[in-house]
Amino acid sequence: MVGDTVDIFDSKEKWLAVGAYSPDSQIRVRVWSFTPNTSIDTEFFKARLRSAQQRRDWFIERDQLTGYRLIAGESDGLPGITIDRYDDIIVCQLLSAGADFHRHSLVAALNELYPECYLYERSDVDVRKKEGLPLITGWLGKERESTEVIIKEHGINIHVDVATGHKTGFYLDQRDSRKAAGIYAKGKSVLNCFSYTGTFSLHCVANGAKHVTNVDVSQQALDLAKRNHELNDLSTDNVDFVKEDVFKLLRQYKAEGKKFDMIILDPPKFVDSKAQLTSACRGYKDINMIAMQILNPGGTLLTFSCSGLLEAGLFQKVVADAALDAYKNVYFVERLQQAADHPISSNYPEGYYLKGLICQVE
Repeated sequence: MVGDTVDIFDSKEKWLAVGAYSPDSQIRVRVWSFTPNTSIDTEFFKARLRSAQQRRDWFIERDQLTGYRLIAGESDGLPGITIDRYDDIIVCQLLSAGADFHRHSLVAALNELYPECYLYERSDVDVRKKEGLPLITGWLGKERESTEVIIKEHGINIHVDVATGHKTGFYLDQRDSRKAAGIYAKGKSVLNCFSYTGTFSLHCVANGAKHVTNVDVSQQALDLAKRNHELNDLSTDNVDFVKEDVFKLLRQYKAEGKKFDMIILDPPKFVDSKAQLTSACRGYKDINMIAMQILNPGGTLLTFSCSGLLEAGLFQKVVADAALDAYKNVYFVERLQQAADHPISSNYPEGYYLKGLICQVE
């Protein structure tokens, strides 16, 4: 049966692991456990959830977080499963046949460990089609009056709608990068590209940025960005919200001779397959080159890639090539990556996907 549990043996019939079978996927089996006689049931999921929570408790308390990733797939020993907590809502994303097959056991485990929370499913990702699964969204059990919730990170309050927001509702992985942006933004004019709900802007304004321009193609996202500024009692007198295509606007600013002290480039994923890697590198190079050209001398560039197939070394090389074409000297002063609730397991290095570079451009 699709998603059912199977034993895995090597060519010499030596037992290796127990996993979930998916005949429609290129990944035919995803490993649940390397321990013999493991039963994949509610107790199994409870143990994995407890372990994942314990690994996160220290920084949740330190940073006073009310929104965090509880399960990051293979990195937490639950392949094909993403679970994020937003205050009293837990959002589940089941991306593999095995995860879907065991949904009732997983939901039972969550209900037992987090009885105060409401469960919402966001299994509306195209990768489910590769597993032969339909797209599913909605409450899992008891229903909350609203899908909107407010979370806190590093002292900043943020509106999240788990039903309509990107991913499971929000980009939790950039939490520490947003804090870093605020530190660099003091007294600077900032261009926040692909701004989404304006969370980089919140940290910049809260830390004394002179002016922030948020750019996104979604008016809905920009409207929520304004609400986020109001939620934190941050004045928008020196904040712009521009509905525009970033690629076009950067070229327009270049033609107009408009300059900024700091630019944040946090684009969506450019690479879905290895076949797209070359074209994606051209896209990253182009956008970084133009950004460098509209920075004031000595300006700061925060540039990111969330494409897992683009390795960190190659991303730095792409940015370096952009600097050559922009006739700029660029100094890499700091490296950033996904927040601690998106861990990188030693046996799953592919869990490292988010790369960030803070650059001084002269």
